[in-house]
Amino acid sequence: MSVYRLLRQQQIPATLPHVWQFFSDARNLAVLTPPHMRMRITSGNLPDEIYPGMVITYKVSPVAGIALSWMTEITHVVKEKLFVDEQRHGPFSMWHHQHLFEENAGGVLMTDIVHYRLPFSFIGNAANSVFIRRQLQDIFDFRHRSIESLFKNR
Repeated sequence: MSVYRLLRQQQIPATLPHVWQFFSDARNLAVLTPPHMRMRITSGNLPDEIYPGMVITYKVSPVAGIALSWMTEITHVVKEKLFVDEQRHGPFSMWHHQHLFEENAGGVLMTDIVHYRLPFSFIGNAANSVFIRRQLQDIFDFRHRSIESLFKNR
């Protein structure tokens, strides 16, 4: 079973407290997801800031409009430095997403490190080669553009 890694970095021209406030509010996840995926948070009332042990549920339609349930847990939080979400139920055999924030002269360098594994052994590996890796890259490209737009005047 292969474990894949996706690494993305983005410089955000804003203060660390402002960037943290945005990313630690789970309700903003929908803003960073491409509209065609029809992402909808189903957790009900979410707090203003994530915390370790927080569970977030949502529906997402990544392929052919088929709605999938997804549940993640926030497993680690170090305020204004990092948080980690891990899939508890969903389309991946494993999903571990680190969000790292580092203040610098230009604002904040945000680093995403995603480790994931697909179900169905060699079929999952083939699917990753054919379209899943590309789809994840497209999602993070959309996210990059959204963040640029959201933080351009801050």
